Amino acid sequence: MAHAIGFQISRSSKQPRPAASSRRLDDALAIAGQQGLLSGGRTLTLRGRMPSLLVEQAKKKTGIQSDSKLIEAALANIVAADEYADWLLAQRGTVSKDLDLEF
Repeated sequence: MAHAIGFQISRSSKQPRPAASSRRLDDALAIAGQQGLLSGGRTLTLRGRMPSLLVEQAKKKTGIQSDSKLIEAALANIVAADEYADWLLAQRGTVSKDLDLEF
């Protein structure tokens, strides 16, 4: 599957990625691409030690087999994270208790 931002995600034929997870990851990568975050050369080397089971499950869930692409997708997901829940919780107590909501 050609990805909207110009690279392919390899998927295991045994474990297809769930539709909602696929859309969320595709959206995160698209947002990062629209912001210009995926353009240019790959100049930064990012290393870290991860629990192998965590990486295995992330690859299984996403269908991404490349460690670099997996990290890229995870970072894009952080950048594109929806902050609605945080905003909604921050609104607690900002509406007057005297407001008539008609119910």
